[in-house]
Amino acid sequence: METANVEQITRLVIEAINRMETEKKSDGFAVPVGVSARHVHLTQEHVEALFGPGYQLTKRKELMGGQFASNETVTIVGLKLRAIENVRVLGPVRKASQVEVSATDAIRLGMNVPVRESGDIEGSAPIAIVGPKGAIYLNEGCIVAMRHIHMSPADARAAGVRDGDFVSVRADNERGTIFDHVKIRVDESFTLEMHIDTDEANAALISTGDMVTIVD
Repeated sequence: METANVEQITRLVIEAINRMETEKKSDGFAVPVGVSARHVHLTQEHVEALFGPGYQLTKRKELMGGQFASNETVTIVGLKLRAIENVRVLGPVRKASQVEVSATDAIRLGMNVPVRESGDIEGSAPIAIVGPKGAIYLNEGCIVAMRHIHMSPADARAAGVRDGDFVSVRADNERGTIFDHVKIRVDESFTLEMHIDTDEANAALISTGDMVTIVD
């Protein structure tokens, strides 16, 4: 009788441990959030067109992957001459200039702006950029950035995902939001962080530093 009780208790303990492990796995992989405001990437040629010959961007704050928020800001102007001032320039300079806005910004500018991955600007919206020393016009280059998660290779292995995968992410707060079609981007220089724009963050009541979970 005593042996039977021990076996029964052992079985119940093992079942409880297995259940806890299953629940733990179903909880998913936790990721901190970084809310990305509107910003601009520029070529060196365009930096000089906007800020003067020989001008170099000056560093304000380090970001992941060798990027930085610069001290420089510009004004962006839509096709209907609607403008947004004090838009931060990010460095270092790129091979192609690009403006990233939210959907609300696009409405404010009076423009139809596609959702794209950063760098995918072919056929995107045109926009003008005005600096203290000049202005430029981009025939294409304005996008609403696709939400994504930056990861190191070690983070990707731990999460069971690969570069280019798409996942669903859950925010466990009073809004209970699920973000689908979140792209995974993996690089040795990346710090674990999910990037969403201000529209998405405000709608889901999420702030920079909040945690979300990869659930699928």
